[in-house]
Amino acid sequence: MRLSTWIRQHLAALRALLVLTAITGIVYPLAVYAFAQLPGLHDGAEGSLQRVDGKVVGSSLIGQSFTDSDGKALPQYFQSRPSAAGDGYDPMSSSASNLGPEDIIDTDSRKSLLTQVCTRSKEIGDREGVDGSRPFCTEEGVGAVLSVIGPRDKDGDVSRPTRVVSVNEACPATPFLGSYRGVPVECAKPGEDYSAGRIVPIRGAAPADSAVPADAVTASGSGLDPNISPEYAAIQVARIAEVRGITFDQVQEVVAAHSKGRTIGFLGEPRVNVLQLNMELDRRYPVKG
Repeated sequence: MRLSTWIRQHLAALRALLVLTAITGIVYPLAVYAFAQLPGLHDGAEGSLQRVDGKVVGSSLIGQSFTDSDGKALPQYFQSRPSAAGDGYDPMSSSASNLGPEDIIDTDSRKSLLTQVCTRSKEIGDREGVDGSRPFCTEEGVGAVLSVIGPRDKDGDVSRPTRVVSVNEACPATPFLGSYRGVPVECAKPGEDYSAGRIVPIRGAAPADSAVPADAVTASGSGLDPNISPEYAAIQVARIAEVRGITFDQVQEVVAAHSKGRTIGFLGEPRVNVLQLNMELDRRYPVKG
């Protein structure tokens, strides 16, 4: 290849590089930015930031906790759903817990998904004055799971157990069940392995449809969901009204104003934006004292 041809080819490649860099690296981003400043698009493009007296207090697209320094729910505010993103609602750690319905046994290092759900449901039930009981949960808010130890039949069942342990209730706790198939139920000794037994979840007498909805006790896939279900909002209304010294109907009016149905009628679920709801409550009915 002659030198002049080599130079022309590389000069053409350099020109293409410079032109494409200008178009994709400068012109296109500036065009998108300018388009995003149009009325109706600007807020979304800027992160849908919410301000009170000019100060940013959050985003309507990213959830946040309404708790004190000890992690306890602030009684004057509607509470968000749990979050598995970092320490909670961390946009840099957006993720789910990756725990599924078969995660029912606590370990020394962490609580099972079942126990997490049971604990949250009990706490919310106590806070909101509703029945927080759920199937497969003990009255104390842990997973009601037994390890039934003994010879197994051809179907894997232990018809004549020799030992039964409530695996999620560490000693000296009193097991939620006195006996199982005639065998006294023991509390679990820390560090002891009960995997040799057949794992049996106990449904209990709790209603199938708990008064505490599912979104109140489980995190979203992103861990950043800014919304709660209308059902979760509904069980919090009485507490908010009492703490703020207003009527039940006044709180419901604010909830209704910040509730949305399914997108275009069939996408997603009905929802209530927690941040906007709490901001409106503070604006209309600030906590006295």
